[in-house]
Amino acid sequence: MESVRKNLLLFLCFCLFLASPIQSYNTFLDCLLHLVPNSNISQLVYTQNDPSFTTLLDSSIQNLMFMSPNTTKPLLILEPTIIQEVQASVICCKNHSLALRVRSGAHDYEGLSYRSISATRFVMMDLASLRDIHIDPYQQIAWVQSGTTLGEFYYAISQKSGTLAFPGGTCPTVCVGGLFSGGGLGIMTRKFGLSVDNIIDAELIDSNGRVLNREAMGEDLFWAIRGGGGGSFGIVISWKVRLVEVPRIVSVFTVSKTLKEEAISLVDKWQRSAPNFSVDVLLKLSIEPDRNKGEPVAVFKAFYHGRCSGLLAYMQVHFPELGLKKDDCEEMSWIQSVVYFAGYGHAKPETVLLDRRSEPKKNRKAASDFFTDLVPYKIWKEIFNKFHYKGEGVMHFETLGGYMNTIAESATPFPHRKGVLYSINSIVSWPANADVAEKYIGWLKMIHSFLTPYVSKNPRRAYVNFRDLELGMNEEGNANYENARTWGEKYFMGNFKGLALVKGKVDPENFFWHEQSIPPLFSGLAADS
Repeated sequence: MESVRKNLLLFLCFCLFLASPIQSYNTFLDCLLHLVPNSNISQLVYTQNDPSFTTLLDSSIQNLMFMSPNTTKPLLILEPTIIQEVQASVICCKNHSLALRVRSGAHDYEGLSYRSISATRFVMMDLASLRDIHIDPYQQIAWVQSGTTLGEFYYAISQKSGTLAFPGGTCPTVCVGGLFSGGGLGIMTRKFGLSVDNIIDAELIDSNGRVLNREAMGEDLFWAIRGGGGGSFGIVISWKVRLVEVPRIVSVFTVSKTLKEEAISLVDKWQRSAPNFSVDVLLKLSIEPDRNKGEPVAVFKAFYHGRCSGLLAYMQVHFPELGLKKDDCEEMSWIQSVVYFAGYGHAKPETVLLDRRSEPKKNRKAASDFFTDLVPYKIWKEIFNKFHYKGEGVMHFETLGGYMNTIAESATPFPHRKGVLYSINSIVSWPANADVAEKYIGWLKMIHSFLTPYVSKNPRRAYVNFRDLELGMNEEGNANYENARTWGEKYFMGNFKGLALVKGKVDPENFFWHEQSIPPLFSGLAADS
């Protein structure tokens, strides 16, 4: 009876859709049933009238700004459980002129995987049920599906080996589909590169519904999906990755310094030294509020491939000003360090990484930059003076250098490599009160504007995984290459043209479109660009 009721709801909803300019919605179910006759359609398709629709839509949304009644919601949600359902969904959406957006973990800062900025009608595909993991510890490789969270993936690796790991991000509820599509910065980037530098194959469903591996898709498309941004070239179902070796014991520390404790001098020392450290040492920085002390503080976090004795000795030589003490340093396994950098400290067991629920949802907005030159000492002082310590503003600095300096800008679409000292992700968040949004976003814009003379230039770079529509966006339903260069070259620099040419070959009709998707560029026009 439940299945009959669900199918009746679907039919009634499609009948309502007939009033729209786009016709033939009533044949959409028939299309799916024809292509995947053995699938349970009532568990694949959810309409806005379905009791589960809102719960499913909101399940992984991170940003409260995009959970408002004014947000354009999908007409349908598709939740495939097998690859054939993904293929059928692509084919049927395309045949019925339905725009399709794909969500893996919904951490996109602008929510483009599940919302439309305009009133564009679209269908959302949620990959949350596609999260198989297959690990071969002997070959040191793994296959992981895009709906898998980083926490699930890291935990699965740890259950197979105590000396294997994967270089990726620190937020355990981010899904691999999103992280890999934009690059994948993390605590082991300086030693092993980005996540995409360790991807060796993939399975992608293209705009025609075909399943393509690396050999079938060709090297150009394989290059594009490893850092060219999600939602442009197809739907990557699974990724084959190379695992990396780590010691059984690694070391970490977190040290906070106030202005009275020479925070500004230490930050200046950090920027001059940390990008040149051994690849075994990551020392990252954040400037964040300390409400107990009523002022911003500099927080230094380290990850070391080895025991505390080695880390303490290294810091004593290369950064003695930090005053690191033996009690500051902790030894643990790699998987325990994942829990540590996720913000859980020692309060949670490793199984917390299997929890797909995210941290408390907030309104948030972010902006990113890359630094290729040192910031003058006096500017650090001004940054601290401007810091919004009474609010929720945080500035996260990711130290680069090391192995990243050895990889060509064109090796993958992510170009921010040789000569880049560190990146910054400035984030501001605020309570569920729309009345204060302007105030908090205004602080972020002020900080971003203030940094202009000191960050990278021509173009001013940005990280596509910290997506920012303030940089520009495609026109509704269209993607013009020349217009898109305003934001595309900030994310991808000289690689943007190559991405557009790949798009022109593999998706010339621009089926996979969103406000910052790669526009198609055709080889005959490329010479003029």
